[in-house]
Amino acid sequence: MPPEGEGEAHPRLLLPGFLPQSLCKELEFIHRSCCAVGYRPGVLSTTLSHLIATGCAHLVVPFVPVRERLREKVEERFGCEFELFVEFTGLVSWCKGASIGWHSDDNRPYLKQRDFAAVCYLNSCGKDFTGGIFHFKDGSPDSIIPHAGDAVIYTADSQNIHSVDEVIDGERLTLTLWFTRDKTHDEDAKLISLLSERSPENGETSPRPTLPIPAPNSMYWFPHQGSGFDIRWGRLHILGCNIYPLASTVLSDDPLEQLMGPLQLGKGKEIFDAEFRNILHALQIVQFYSWKTSGVKEQGREDPAPGRALCPSPVERTSSRSPVVGPGDPQAADPVLGSATGDDVWSNGFDLAGLRNAMVAWEEYVRALDEVLRRSFPLWRTHEIMFPLSDAGHSD
Repeated sequence: MPPEGEGEAHPRLLLPGFLPQSLCKELEFIHRSCCAVGYRPGVLSTTLSHLIATGCAHLVVPFVPVRERLREKVEERFGCEFELFVEFTGLVSWCKGASIGWHSDDNRPYLKQRDFAAVCYLNSCGKDFTGGIFHFKDGSPDSIIPHAGDAVIYTADSQNIHSVDEVIDGERLTLTLWFTRDKTHDEDAKLISLLSERSPENGETSPRPTLPIPAPNSMYWFPHQGSGFDIRWGRLHILGCNIYPLASTVLSDDPLEQLMGPLQLGKGKEIFDAEFRNILHALQIVQFYSWKTSGVKEQGREDPAPGRALCPSPVERTSSRSPVVGPGDPQAADPVLGSATGDDVWSNGFDLAGLRNAMVAWEEYVRALDEVLRRSFPLWRTHEIMFPLSDAGHSD
């Protein structure tokens, strides 16, 4: 009997509810706090190599089990067990105005190694964004309305030419993978090499954790209608955050340079007393608070850090300190990065009083992921493949 999918005109499979909602939210947190400008106008992306390069190697850990599950599902569906390698893994968001016309995923000479694709939707059309519907040119299903947790797998060739409608409002988030039979394009080997390069010199066998390290500023500049804005600043701006560089460390009037050094966050006339190493450090904690608070709201709790007493966050009231102005056009950031519905936990901005607990919980989260990475990395390097440990304590 031929493998399933062989001889089909348009080999593809829709997988409703493939990802749990908890993983969708976690990957959304990672993307919103770490992404850079993507490969197409209006697109933002977070690759695993980018996470490693910016001091966030521990954030690779949540991807490992789902990469394995998707590879196994693709091999099972298309009858190629034990033949495939992951060629690319990335989080991709399509912002207002983004779209792509009819194409196949191997439509360039440098993409011919791609055999299969998997797209997992992390948020939902009609709730989190409008537009952005996925269409196949031929065959069935012919259109897919994105819903958080659903996935679609298909061959990356001309049998599955597809397009994505323009996003009208909001931000459409996906986890996208491509698979290849060509071992020379194995993403695991490249990632393990990058992790090895960042291992300390003192004989330890896994990369040392660090606070986030910003990439070059150009990677965060989102061009928009002749102007643009820094997406790190933009994500904080739409939540009502003011950014205050520490006066003792300001060496430049350039707002982009000021984002690279120590800073504080404020809202209105209040400034949160804690210091952040740089804009990425601040953004990660604010987005972590967003992630955990959204889960608390859904479960009817009030504490964003369960099991811990809420601590008031010391603030200072100020009229003398000036926040960073820009960088970029604030009126551009609002429509590009804003919510489609405005009914999420941030619709009225964030609460400084919760940031203290969020900082503590974020540190615990990072330590837990780093412990999994430290235990996993020696085995990955030995076997030359990334796989989840059965007792890792973090799964999708």
